[in-house]
Amino acid sequence: MARRPSSTRLRNAAPLFAALGDPTRLALVLLLASAGPESIARLSEQVDVSRQAVTKHLHVLSDAGLVRGTRRGREHIWALEPRRLAAARGALERIDAQWDAALESLRALVEES
Repeated sequence: MARRPSSTRLRNAAPLFAALGDPTRLALVLLLASAGPESIARLSEQVDVSRQAVTKHLHVLSDAGLVRGTRRGREHIWALEPRRLAAARGALERIDAQWDAALESLRALVEES
């Protein structure tokens, strides 16, 4: 029988996946992953939304622990938080393993019949 995820683990993972569930936020994460730290101005040039919208999306990502912002002069520079992405990857790997186990159990049951 598969191990049931703890409520704490689910509570911690839910905001992360909710934040990544929006196409604009996912695009921002991908941009930061490929280009490194960027300003809001540079990020808004690369996505089809206003600077204000980019700022709101970055704050959602920050609340989920996926990015962090720092001041550099007048600019606010945003960077990816790799540890939180590693946690997301770990959660997806656990889900993948559970699916593999469930499919293997189903295959064994069908072959027995």
